[in-house]
Amino acid sequence: MSRDPFERLLLAARHRRVALTLALALPWVVALAVTAWRAGGGSTVAAAGVAIMAVVAALAMAWLATRRLDRGWLQRHLDARHPQLEDSSALLAAEPSGLPPLVRLQRERVLQRLPLPDASGVRAPWPRAAIAACATAAAVAVATALLWPAAPSTTPAADERDGAPAGTAAADAIQLVERSLTITPPAYTGLPARSDEALDAKVPEGAKLAWTLRFDPAPDAVALEFIDGRRIELQRDGAQWRASDVAKASGLYRIAVDAALPWRDDALRRIDVVRDRPPSIRVTAPAQNLSLRTPGQRRWALAFEAEDDHGISATAEMHLTMTEGSGENIGFRDEVRHISGKGDRRTKRFAYPLDLDGLGLSEGDDLIVHFVVRDNRAGGAQSTRSASHILRWPPPQAREDSGMDGVLQKVLPAYFSSQRQIIIDAEALIAERSRLQEETFATRSDAIGVDQRLLRLRYGQFLGEESEGAPSLPVARHSDADDLPPPPILLPTNDAEDEAEAWRDMVAVQQHDGHEHVDDDNDDSHGPGRPAGDASTHEAHEHSASDAEEPGRSGFGNAGNVLEEFGHVHDIPEAATLLDPRTRTLLRRALGEMWQSELALRQARPQDALPPANRALALVKEIQQADRIHLARTGSDLPPVDFSRRLGGKREGIASRRAPVAPGELDEDVPAALWRALAAPDSEDIDLAVLQSWLAANDDRSSDPLAVMAAVDAVQRDPGCEACRRRLRALLWPLATPPPAAPRLRPESDAAGRAYLDALRGEAGE
Repeated sequence: MSRDPFERLLLAARHRRVALTLALALPWVVALAVTAWRAGGGSTVAAAGVAIMAVVAALAMAWLATRRLDRGWLQRHLDARHPQLEDSSALLAAEPSGLPPLVRLQRERVLQRLPLPDASGVRAPWPRAAIAACATAAAVAVATALLWPAAPSTTPAADERDGAPAGTAAADAIQLVERSLTITPPAYTGLPARSDEALDAKVPEGAKLAWTLRFDPAPDAVALEFIDGRRIELQRDGAQWRASDVAKASGLYRIAVDAALPWRDDALRRIDVVRDRPPSIRVTAPAQNLSLRTPGQRRWALAFEAEDDHGISATAEMHLTMTEGSGENIGFRDEVRHISGKGDRRTKRFAYPLDLDGLGLSEGDDLIVHFVVRDNRAGGAQSTRSASHILRWPPPQAREDSGMDGVLQKVLPAYFSSQRQIIIDAEALIAERSRLQEETFATRSDAIGVDQRLLRLRYGQFLGEESEGAPSLPVARHSDADDLPPPPILLPTNDAEDEAEAWRDMVAVQQHDGHEHVDDDNDDSHGPGRPAGDASTHEAHEHSASDAEEPGRSGFGNAGNVLEEFGHVHDIPEAATLLDPRTRTLLRRALGEMWQSELALRQARPQDALPPANRALALVKEIQQADRIHLARTGSDLPPVDFSRRLGGKREGIASRRAPVAPGELDEDVPAALWRALAAPDSEDIDLAVLQSWLAANDDRSSDPLAVMAAVDAVQRDPGCEACRRRLRALLWPLATPPPAAPRLRPESDAAGRAYLDALRGEAGE
């Protein structure tokens, strides 16, 4: 059997889908055609055009609907609706010659059982309810279009058919039949001239404006009236009226016509003038404002980018200022160089490698550079200056020669190495020892030792060490004890106290043999002066009362007593800081390890300095983990409460707690005053001219000052317009100065509260 029955079923399903789509769309095609005919004033051309477009749209929708009906859809439909096909309708799409015998036999059986189009169900039923609803809605639309007032007919007027010229028909007002605004920007902007029918425009500053208007019938005079008081008269040129002006400031204007017939177009037009912005500069090299000249540097790369909204000059100025000398003998040299840039008219890039040797700089001099760029604005270019960038050539370091230690000193050592950096430097020196000469190695090791000394003194300040190498305090001794052994040179190490104690015992034995009695309990308090750098040097400052009573120690001329009574070297270490005893002990140990490290470094033995330096670093890190000290917070000292007046209701002596408001502060705020005045519905005598003057002086306070001026003009023309007043108040609200903050007033008392207050007053009166 052929495949024609299967094809007939598919064609029948597609025809029914097209018919359903057209049946639903045909009423709307008629409604659209009638509406277009009515809106076009009875024009059959407009109605026919709309009808054709609607029919094309309906056919396109029908075609899209039939695309969904393919062989696969038909096979699924037949298998679902007709069980006698045994889910084998897919065999109808295959060629019989290429099928096996059994499959070909099954295909023949399916063709014999295939139903007719009416019984197959491939034709969708007619949606009578939907068709009726569409027809009803379309009929309502047609009736509405027919009952709507007809538009003016485009056919020639009766008097024009009779020979009267067009435009001279009986009219009740003057009409603006042609208008044009030509804008010619300044030549330096590079913008093209343009012409538009709209009388509102946004133009660049300095643009030339040219209006061309034509009226029907022709008036006697025409002018452009700006709301700021300016007036531009238009000159008649045949049937047209022309005027020109230069855009200097934004403004609102309307067209004023002087004629026998009325002029009903009072709409405000606006001209927004875009100000020419000054150019902008972005320095790309150097990245920082202060640069140091490196050894061997001969050039300094300078680069920057400049940008402008209309155009920037091809050359820029580079201002150089060079300092010479130092102190009070410093001098300055100025120089200006012109450099050229690359890029388009709005963005240019400038680069200049500055030759440092040609400038004649020397060590200790500074070179200050800044750039100036200008735009190409005609009649006064705008300029912008960049930030200053400094190239500093550091001065030579002062050297401490032998014998000049008291003269040449390092003043204000603002930077010093950390303990970790000292260890890193020592390890690096050890690694380079094989490549260095002995003298160079010893010099670098000594330099690291100097850094260790500075760090040790820095930490020693927390234990009362203000200096190193200071003379010991004078201590009076008996004349017979001149042969006592000299005190040992005590170093700030862990065994310094033991050495001092051994020396004091030796002195005590010799004094006992020499028949000099010294109170053992006071030996520690009046021993010889401690050497500088010892953390316990302050003990040499303490003298007990028993010292003054001993022979040879009291009386006139005792330097120790004089210093104790009238002098003071430094604070007591225990009172100088807020360190706890454990932290103080750790700090003493760290100072001792630093001293051992410094000693080895000064002797050119950095490998022996590493162990104590690492131990000092560990102690410093442990000190950093010490508990912080929290001071007690001081509370507020409030005056005592006077219970004799408590809950008495008396208000004598109580000052007003209202926030003071400067007199006239709110009254001088023009937007706030007018905002309050516009709230009253019966306030018609509002001086809006004050607001116009305020807007002219404070145009930066509003994001759109022309909108505010347009709202002011609307209220002036119709003071009774409530919508105009609301719009003006909405625009004035962001411009009003917020009032100063003040506490919220207490609400009025209710009946119970007033009764309570009256009762208090009555008891007070009794």
